Amino acid sequence: MMKGNFPVDKFRNLTTPFYYYDIDILKQTLDTVTAEAGKYGYHIHYALKANANPRILAIIAGYGLGADCVSGGEVQAVLDAGFPADKIVFAGVGKADWEINLGLDNDIFSFNVESAAELEVINELAAAKNKVASIALRINPEVDAHTHAKITTGKKENKFGINLGQFGPVLDLVKELKNLKLIGIHCHIGSQITDLTAFQGLAIRVNEIQEELEAKGIGLENLNFGGGLGIDYYHPNHLPIPAFASYFEVFNRLVKVKPGQQIHFEPGRSITAQCGSLISKVLYVKKGEVKKFAILDAGFTELIRPAMYDSYHRIENISSDEPTEIYDVVGPICESSDVFDKDVELNKAHRGDLFALRSAGAYGEVMASQYNCRKLPETYFSDTL
Repeated sequence: MMKGNFPVDKFRNLTTPFYYYDIDILKQTLDTVTAEAGKYGYHIHYALKANANPRILAIIAGYGLGADCVSGGEVQAVLDAGFPADKIVFAGVGKADWEINLGLDNDIFSFNVESAAELEVINELAAAKNKVASIALRINPEVDAHTHAKITTGKKENKFGINLGQFGPVLDLVKELKNLKLIGIHCHIGSQITDLTAFQGLAIRVNEIQEELEAKGIGLENLNFGGGLGIDYYHPNHLPIPAFASYFEVFNRLVKVKPGQQIHFEPGRSITAQCGSLISKVLYVKKGEVKKFAILDAGFTELIRPAMYDSYHRIENISSDEPTEIYDVVGPICESSDVFDKDVELNKAHRGDLFALRSAGAYGEVMASQYNCRKLPETYFSDTL
C-alpha cells in the first residue's frame, strides 16, 4: 500500500518512531539550488545544523556544496562526509579552543567571527601554529527578518555577531592582529523567512556597509549572506521545493558586486526540510469530555520544534482513508508541552495507525533527545528501504 510517497506496508515492519527521508525530493532540491545559484556564480555552504545525518551529508557533498558549521563536531562531520576543507565556513558565538584548532589544522575557508574577544583568541591560536587564519566578520545588519522571535539573529539585542556601532573598533583590532586575514563579511538575519523583502533590506544594508569600508580603503573578497529562506510547511505535497529562484534573484538584482568579489549563502532548512518525515504509530485514541486525542509513540524527544517554537507540521494519517475527525495529536512525554498540534482534521484514527509528520527533515532528527530515557529514532531512506 502506498499513500502519497509513503510505502505504508514496508513501514508496518519497522519499529516506530523513525525518520524517513525521500531521497528523490532531496536530490530535486539540490538540483534546483545548484542550478539557480549557478546562474550567478554563487557559492553554497550547506548549514549542517539543519540535519547532520551521515547519509544526507554524503549526498549533499556529492553535489559539490560547501558546509556551514557551528561546532567542532560539525566540522569533523563534514570532513568525514567528504566536504573539502576549503569550502568550510565556521560560525558560532562560542568557539572553544579545540574547535578553532581543528579549523586551523584543516585550513578551512573562513572563521565567521562574532566578537572582538574571539578575534584575539583565533589570532593567538593561529600564531602558535605559525598560521594566518582567514576570517569574515559577522555583522548584525539590524534588518527585521519578519520571523519567529526565537529564530531572529541579526539584531543588536541578539547574542550573535558584531553590532554596527562596534564595527569600527573591531576593524581597527583586525589590523593589529598579524595572524588574521580579513576576507569578507558575514550576515545572517534569521530563519524560516518567507517575506523576501527582508532579504531586500539585507542586500541594501550590505551595500551601505561596503561603501563605508571602501571609504576607509578596505575591500572585501567575499560577501556571505547566510541562509534563512523558508519552506512551505502547510503544502509539502504541492510545494516541496523552496523559492530558490526568487531568493537568489533578489541578491543578483540588488547587491553591488565589486570586481572579483565572491558571493556566498548558507541554506540549511530549505535543502533538507521537505525530504524528511517523522513516522509514528498511534498508541491510543483517547476520548475526553471536550477533546479527542491521538496519542503517538513519538514525542518532542523526536521532534521538538512544535514544543519549542509553536511550529506547525502537517500531520497525515497514512493508514486510513476513512472520513475525517478532529484530534489533538500528542506524544507520550511527561510534559504538558508534548503536543504536536491541536484540533487537527485527520482521517479517522485507530490504535496502530501510522501518522506522518511532514517537513521534518530540518531540525528534527538532529535535535532529538533521550529525555525520559527514550531511544533515539532510527532512520530509513526511500532508495534503500
